[in-house]
Amino acid sequence: MIKERATAETAAPMSQPATHYTIPDSEDAYLSMDLLRFSTAGSVDDGKSTLIGRLLYDTKSIFEDQMEAVERASRQRGDAYVDLALLTDGLRAEREQGITIDVAYRYFATPKRKFIIADTPGHIQYTRNMVTGASTAELTIILIDARKGVLTQSKRHGFIASLLQIPHILVAVNKMDLVNYSQEVFEQIVAEYTEFASKLSMPDLTFIPMSALMGDNVVNKGDNMPWYDGPTVLHHLENVNVGVTRNVVDFRFPVQTVIRPNQDFRGFAGQVASGSIQPGEEVAVLPSGNRSTVKSVVTFGTELDEAYAGDSVILTLADEIDISRGDMIVRTRNLPQVANQLECTLCWMSEEPMNPKVSYILQHTSRQVRAYISEINYRIDVDTLHREAADTFHLNEIGRVKLTTTQPLFFDPYPLNRATGSFILIDPHSNTTVAAGMIRRRARELDEVVAQQTARQRSSNVTWDSSQISRELRERQNGHKAAVLWFTGLSGSGKSTVARALERHLYELGCHTFYLDGDNVRHGINGDLGFSEKDRKENIRRVAEVGRLAFDHGNITLCTFISPFQADREFARSLAPQGRFIEIYVKCDLDVVKRRDPKGLYAKALRGEIPDFTGVSSPYEEPVNPELVVETDVQSVEDIVSQILEYLVRQGVITNHEMDER
Repeated sequence: MIKERATAETAAPMSQPATHYTIPDSEDAYLSMDLLRFSTAGSVDDGKSTLIGRLLYDTKSIFEDQMEAVERASRQRGDAYVDLALLTDGLRAEREQGITIDVAYRYFATPKRKFIIADTPGHIQYTRNMVTGASTAELTIILIDARKGVLTQSKRHGFIASLLQIPHILVAVNKMDLVNYSQEVFEQIVAEYTEFASKLSMPDLTFIPMSALMGDNVVNKGDNMPWYDGPTVLHHLENVNVGVTRNVVDFRFPVQTVIRPNQDFRGFAGQVASGSIQPGEEVAVLPSGNRSTVKSVVTFGTELDEAYAGDSVILTLADEIDISRGDMIVRTRNLPQVANQLECTLCWMSEEPMNPKVSYILQHTSRQVRAYISEINYRIDVDTLHREAADTFHLNEIGRVKLTTTQPLFFDPYPLNRATGSFILIDPHSNTTVAAGMIRRRARELDEVVAQQTARQRSSNVTWDSSQISRELRERQNGHKAAVLWFTGLSGSGKSTVARALERHLYELGCHTFYLDGDNVRHGINGDLGFSEKDRKENIRRVAEVGRLAFDHGNITLCTFISPFQADREFARSLAPQGRFIEIYVKCDLDVVKRRDPKGLYAKALRGEIPDFTGVSSPYEEPVNPELVVETDVQSVEDIVSQILEYLVRQGVITNHEMDER
């Protein structure tokens, strides 16, 4: 390891005393230590490599010959100090230009934890490398130059980290020494980035002011920022919770290869993608569906009592089953989703634009299939997070697409399982990776939805008894027409908030309303139903029938239900006359509603406490042709209410006279 140095070259950047660390001598003790994988990201010259160099130096994780090489390179460049960034800039072009181009991986350890660092580039043309480096990270450090503040690239990296579901985001405001360690500068950056992050899914966001060059708040506190009483970067890295992204419930074992050294042994090698497995457990093999029992779990010639996520093992089965690379072994009572049409978020990583007319090779776990980009839903503007129409993606662009594969994939939604919810697209001609993707849900065709439309039910030996006061008479007395306003959207999207505000305005106009809320009906009429797909269909069927009764009595009926399935919403529409059913899609990005999470339901669902939760473990089918689309993440409630009222006037449900009186 390095020896103590106090030369003129190192005095300034190395002025902080290095902490002495004692790493366990025992191999077993070392292997049993927690491991944190983290990445660095940020704009150009924000100090990512210098930060990592400082971490390595102050934790005495650098060999002496490495340090001598860095000192020599610094002198050759004419630097007045030892440039710690050279410890990670391994490519010759990187050292010559003073930038990071490729992802550099470094390893170090303290008595508390082991670390694998991915130092990723800051230049926009290398954003794809950042995606690669961060794809397996549990924490990412986004560096921001205190002099420059929050830049577009800073937002881009935060957005990508959010898409990748990285649970811990550390925003390190670097180069505080160049702004005189100003608390005001730090707090301004914190406020600006917090506002941006509020639109994303960032459950754990931490800010630390520091100087990687001088060492302040990296490993040691220093004396230059007495106003900051939070942790140092290393203290945060040592104490942050690890393993939160690891799915320990759903056993998924993609088969890499078949091992058959002799006639007496036939095993299936691979890495446990998630969950765990023990000998004696019943398993199924996909796609064949054949069942068997795990006979043994073997690694390095030793049989294990249990294998966990991340373990590379060989499974032997009690029965002779035809299994090959690309198959997946799972528990019989815990199956992944199976589909060949997928809704995905895609990060385009090739300098050649996407060509929706050609096929790509999709690599998912150990399985390769041909894939077609059958639909481009939208591209995301990283600055504003707004959705834009697009017919292709260019380098570093991100958006939502629908993929169709020639063979079905066995997957879990990415938020539930990063291992089986992610994939890459490969150009079949150049064999280069052109995109990285995250599976959100199974896509369903309209024909399939219509075929599954719920049939209306009625009891036997009954006759419909119409009221002597018709709906038309009630509408004439009320002074407005009856209608069913069906608010649909994800939990937390703001359906009830908008509907309640609208109902207040309609009341002030003298309109007769009837309000049905998803939670309220489950306190009584639907209190016997759960949240399985079957129960959800029955829930909407009952509500639609009640809504029809309210409609027949001349009311403007407001129904606020997630109603995730298109077929169920079409059934509700079928009960109202043409033009009187108004489907209002309350649109809000899934990451935003997870951040809002007003009832804590998403947090519970992500922990596995709520099964079949829409947006997490159950799909939401967006409306195909709703009458209105409102976006609560970009519009105010007042603007949305005005938009709906104007639509009701155009449709003749209420009159301009009523609006004028308002």
